[in-house]
Amino acid sequence: MRSLLAATLLWAFSFGLIKRHLSVLDPNFVAALRLVLTLPLFLPLLRVRGLEPTIVARLLVIGAVQYGLMYVGYITAFQFAAAHEVVLYTVLTPLYVALICDAQARRFDVVNVGLAGLAVLGAAVIQHREGAGVAWIGFVLVQLSSLCFAWGQAAYRRLRRDQPALRDREVIGLLYLGGLGVTAIAATWSGSWGTLAVLTGTQWLVFAYLGLLATGLGFYLWNRGAVEVGAGALAVANNLKVPLGVLAALTIFGEKADLLRLAIGGGLMVLAAALAARRGEA
Repeated sequence: MRSLLAATLLWAFSFGLIKRHLSVLDPNFVAALRLVLTLPLFLPLLRVRGLEPTIVARLLVIGAVQYGLMYVGYITAFQFAAAHEVVLYTVLTPLYVALICDAQARRFDVVNVGLAGLAVLGAAVIQHREGAGVAWIGFVLVQLSSLCFAWGQAAYRRLRRDQPALRDREVIGLLYLGGLGVTAIAATWSGSWGTLAVLTGTQWLVFAYLGLLATGLGFYLWNRGAVEVGAGALAVANNLKVPLGVLAALTIFGEKADLLRLAIGGGLMVLAAALAARRGEA
């Protein structure tokens, strides 16, 4: 659990930093560069000799989804929503883990679907204001990215428990390579690599924090912790970043919000996630 807590603390500041300093940049470029900066931490530790090709392929695919597709949707959301809204919208990740498990087991749980509806109602309370239509795009993008993150951590957890001989630090580089493959293609498609020449000193510092600490160390700690804890504890840990991230956005980064709507809507979303987590423990 300590690994999950440490990762959560590293992530709490990411939302405000991205919104304030990087939201004007192409999100594909932002996603790709932070993964590029992560690679030097783990490529020297990568050990693929002796790994079955299917294991290597599974790790690359998990990384492509959990880091690649997730980052593209998540960072794009900052163009449509405030940082405190983006972090609050990630509260549904544990619910998606439950829904994914239901799908894998080929069962339909109407209660989980109802909890998802409750969470959407909470988002509607927050977004019920003039000109909020665009912000709904941010909500949808965060949900898509959360689905990718939920699937990725569940898939890595299952793979590592099936392959106990694997060592996290020796294979996690494959996850980052899979994520970089997706984001590099996206950045090339959008023609944004030229942005490297115009980055400011402050933006480079933000990228250093995001790439080396939030992405590099943070996701390593998170996936290692996800293997070690139970499903219920993992669901709870997924949402520890929410109060910290919202607090950082409203205080350190000075964002404005309708606190009453934020409390009511956020409370509904947290309630849905908490009920889903309790069902996962049962």
